[in-house]
Amino acid sequence: MFGSSPPGGAPRSGRRSTSPFAPGAGAKPAPPAPSVRDLPPAPKTARERPPRRGGRAPEPSPEELEEEIPFVPVRRLLALTIGGFAALLGVGLIMGAQTSGVAQRLPFAIVVFGAQVLYVLATSMALRPPNGKLVAAVAIACAVAGAYFATESATGIAGLTRIALVSAAGFGVGALGQLMWREGRVRISESFGATAVVVLGTAAYSVFLVLVRYPLGGQTIVICLSGAAVALSVARFADTVIPLPRMAPQVPRGAVGVVLGAMLGTLTTTYIGSYLAGYKPENAALVGGLAAIVAIAVDLTIGFAEAGRELEGDPPTMWLARHMQGPLAGFAIVAPVAYLLNAWMWTGS
Repeated sequence: MFGSSPPGGAPRSGRRSTSPFAPGAGAKPAPPAPSVRDLPPAPKTARERPPRRGGRAPEPSPEELEEEIPFVPVRRLLALTIGGFAALLGVGLIMGAQTSGVAQRLPFAIVVFGAQVLYVLATSMALRPPNGKLVAAVAIACAVAGAYFATESATGIAGLTRIALVSAAGFGVGALGQLMWREGRVRISESFGATAVVVLGTAAYSVFLVLVRYPLGGQTIVICLSGAAVALSVARFADTVIPLPRMAPQVPRGAVGVVLGAMLGTLTTTYIGSYLAGYKPENAALVGGLAAIVAIAVDLTIGFAEAGRELEGDPPTMWLARHMQGPLAGFAIVAPVAYLLNAWMWTGS
């Protein structure tokens, strides 16, 4: 019989004879479902793509840039506060310069020292150098030494030379203190940069004490500080009303305020120059306009630098210190600019 096993109990072969008429005969087995590992990878962004053979990373697309760059809104109350602070600081420095005389330089030195302390606190908290306490202590020591040499020197040139030597010594001590810390050695460029900003900016304020001793020095201080104060305050006040067009998405500043501040600062110094001895309106407009432009440029530079640190992932510091450092740095740079402009005016006259 066909269904009986072979004689002798021989085992049946392992092959199974299937009928061509059986259901599913001749059909191919279904392919297995793809797993997650078999799926193609997602497209990488410009930051995740490996650099090309030339060593240059691919540039991100405009859509990726819009997603990565945050848009910082303008806080009107904060802009109003910083504008008022810039105006008050300028008025304080101007009044201190007006009270300074041949034998009465102490009141102006006290006002300048107060501005220096504010500058040290704001920049140290914003930049956060590795050994911040040492850098701040060195900057305060430079402020005291600069005030002493500026007021006690026999001539203004001797006082300016000693201030330069004190600044160099302070930067050297601060840089050496950064190298004593491991974090300072790892971030050596950032450490030296922060030390230079804190120490040299503090010493720059002492130039006002030297300039007030020169002919036309008091008038030049009034014109330069007036132009800088009006420019900085008007630029901030304008941001509370018309913060357009934006300088950058991550910098809450408007171009209208910048231009309007420079124009009104120049106009103010032109009016003041018509009442100051030794100045004419055209000369005052030139000197005050340059001081206003320098102050606004420094303020904007500080804003862009702070935005860059936030984009790099640095933790934010105290909001008041971050926003005060712009006007403080602007007035600090105005001091040597005013000295050079006064030397040019005195030589020209």
